[in-house]
Amino acid sequence: MPVFSTRSIVAVAVAGALGLGLSACGGDSKDDDKAADTTTQQSRPAQTTPGTPAAPGQSANGTAGKAVLKAGTDAKLGAIVTDDAGFTLYRFDKDTAKPAKSNCDGDCLVKWPAVTTTGGVTVNGIEQSAVGSVTRGDGSTQVTIGGWPVYRFAADAKPGDTKGQGVNGTWFAVTPDGKKAGAAASTAPQTDKPSTGSGGYGN
Repeated sequence: MPVFSTRSIVAVAVAGALGLGLSACGGDSKDDDKAADTTTQQSRPAQTTPGTPAAPGQSANGTAGKAVLKAGTDAKLGAIVTDDAGFTLYRFDKDTAKPAKSNCDGDCLVKWPAVTTTGGVTVNGIEQSAVGSVTRGDGSTQVTIGGWPVYRFAADAKPGDTKGQGVNGTWFAVTPDGKKAGAAASTAPQTDKPSTGSGGYGN
């Protein structure tokens, strides 16, 4: 029967204890790694897909814009038409009404912005039958009254201004039936054909 010394027994016992300790530590390490990975995944922000931008001529919620025409009265000019904000609308003698055609482009449009729409026209005090539209060269839809394309005047600083009346003898506030407003326009020919007179677009 073999004889073991006390030192040998102690050494075996210590080695066994060390082995168990290392095994236990290894298990804890794996568990810690899994826990850390789970925490990292939970802390990552959710990815979002960018929204679809609004289509041209539409607001972000997809509502198409409508032009608004209102019949009004000016103390000097009598019956006129304004937009929804109260700004006076005008017609241009170099345009035509039959057929409806705008001859205001380039620098002219800077001074006389066309009244356009992407969703029809709402009228107030104006016969719906007098209102129409014409497609401009850039593809936009311009509102017409009595066949005449209508515009705003950039120099009108506030609602109710009529600074565009009579400019160069070719620009006049428009009436609800598409005619020229005011006494100054009463002597001017109410024709559907463009004016042949000289003159620029006004200032």
